[in-house]
Amino acid sequence: MEENVFNQMAKKYDTKDRKELANIIADEIKKTLDDGQYHSILDYGGGTGLVTFQLTDQFEKGWLIDSSQEMIQVAQSKIEQKQLEHFEAMAFNLVEDNRLDLKADVIVLSLVLLHVPNIDLLLQRLNERLNASGLLIIVDFDKNEKVQHPKVHNGFTEEEIHRTLSHAGFQGMKMHTFHQGSSIFMKQDASLFIATSTK
Repeated sequence: MEENVFNQMAKKYDTKDRKELANIIADEIKKTLDDGQYHSILDYGGGTGLVTFQLTDQFEKGWLIDSSQEMIQVAQSKIEQKQLEHFEAMAFNLVEDNRLDLKADVIVLSLVLLHVPNIDLLLQRLNERLNASGLLIIVDFDKNEKVQHPKVHNGFTEEEIHRTLSHAGFQGMKMHTFHQGSSIFMKQDASLFIATSTK
C-alpha cells in the first residue's frame, strides 16, 4: 500500500491559503446549522481540523476522523492547546474498516469526496453513523473540466451528488454554489458547493 500523501503534508498543511478557504467553508457550514438542534458532530476526513475547530462551540461532543495518522497528531495537539475536552481525534479509514462504533447528529465531509475512489461505500457507511433526523453536510468542488488527475475527481455535478446520496440512503438534498476562487483546485480557478441531506 502506498504511503499516504497526507502523512507527508501534515506538518506543513495549515498554509495561509488553506486557512482562508477553511474560514469560508466553516462560515457557510454555520449557516446550515440551527442553533441547539444538533448535539454531536463527526468530521470525516477532517485533516488538521481547520474547519471543525471553528464549529466546536456549537456541539456538546465531536469527533475528527482522518485516515492520516500524522494529520490526526496535528489535530490532537490543537485539541490539547485549545482544551477542547469534548472533542476527540482519531485515525481511521471507514472505507477499509467498518468497525467504527459511534453515531453523530451531524456529519461533515469538507473537500473529502474528491479524494475517495469508492464514494458510494463511504456514504453508505457514514449513513449508518448518522443519528435519526441527522444532517449530512458535503462541501466540495463543482465539476471542473480543467482539472485532470488520476487520483482526484475533478469535482461533481448536482446530478452526481443527488444520485450518490439517494443510493446511500439519504434524502431531501439541497445544494448550492457559495464560493468562487482563483487557483484553489489543483491550481485552477474553481467554485465550491455545499450539499445537505438527511437520513
